[in-house]
Amino acid sequence: MELDDITGAVVDAAVRIHRTIGPGLLESLYESVLACELGQRGLRAERQRLISFSYNGIDIEDAFRADVIVEECVIVEVKSQERLASVHSKQVLTYLRLMNLRVGLLLNFGGETMKEGVKRVVNNYTASSSSLLRVNQKR
Repeated sequence: MELDDITGAVVDAAVRIHRTIGPGLLESLYESVLACELGQRGLRAERQRLISFSYNGIDIEDAFRADVIVEECVIVEVKSQERLASVHSKQVLTYLRLMNLRVGLLLNFGGETMKEGVKRVVNNYTASSSSLLRVNQKR
């Protein structure tokens, strides 16, 4: 499965969850339900993985927790806020760089609809031309 297919499945699952459950609940609930939904779709989704990295030759153990990692290649940061701040997408980009991953999704379940709550963040990645997913991309 290609990265764009995986991110498409994650966004589809998030939209379905938001339509079913609605906004305004705890991030941990959305994170849990998202991981279950992705598992039902045949995707491996790991929650709250502790991430370590090296800085200037020093190993930093358990530096941060990734909300959800899908298929070992997509990081998903889950929020449940009225609106996102610009620092949230920068946070995802930092996670991508530290983990040496190419694509992350910032999902905010706090809004009225998921349309304004999906932000795709990339780290040196160009989407495949066949992708059906075109979230937050210039056309």
